[in-house]
Amino acid sequence: MAIETERKFLLKSDAWRDGPPGLRMSQGYLARDKERSVRIRLAGDKAFLTIKGAGEGISRQEFEYAIPPEEARELLKLCLPSIIEKIRHERHYAGHCWEVDEFLGANAGLIVAEIELDAEDTAFEKPDWIGEEVSDDPRYFNACLASHPWKEWGDARSA
Repeated sequence: MAIETERKFLLKSDAWRDGPPGLRMSQGYLARDKERSVRIRLAGDKAFLTIKGAGEGISRQEFEYAIPPEEARELLKLCLPSIIEKIRHERHYAGHCWEVDEFLGANAGLIVAEIELDAEDTAFEKPDWIGEEVSDDPRYFNACLASHPWKEWGDARSA
């Protein structure tokens, strides 16, 4: 069984910007509820269908399959509102790859860094630009951001 273990963080500086340019992504959800999500992602010239199960801690089932980009473009038209637009930047630090997502559209201004780990207790070193951890805050899940965009949170953004 495929298990994804990831931690999410807000950023406290722009020092992560030193590096190569990112990759533009569009992603939408064919299904999203408490128990599962079915996502379509178009990332540059590649596309994926991803199915995720409910999480336990920072781990959850994840199954991902490459699909033709032209099919992904059609499937995005069938997705629930709204489509997530972002630029993903990969930054390598202390033996780990950090994915920094710079959101656009209704989530513009939100930047979240993720690190995928082999296990929940895997030790890792944080770059100086990493801030508050939000792994346990479901508002920062992409599926939630699609239905409840960051710009609509108002004062709750700092909660």
